[in-house]
Amino acid sequence: MATQSQLVGYVRKSRGGGALNLSIDAAAFSKAERFTGSDGREFVSLIVNLDKVQDIIEGEREVTSLCQLIDGE
Repeated sequence: MATQSQLVGYVRKSRGGGALNLSIDAAAFSKAERFTGSDGREFVSLIVNLDKVQDIIEGEREVTSLCQLIDGE
């Protein structure tokens, strides 16, 4: 079983530069796989590459992808 990466959105530095802005595609998010936490709440697990986020913070990159890992068949 191969793991696939599904694009859900993008990560950018905020206009003010003091935060990261996550832009999540509503349709992709609604289709994203979910899991239930021990408290009974439903969550969507998303990932972003830390090196690319660091590049955004340092101003070397403007945007990177926000993804969900999905177990393929």
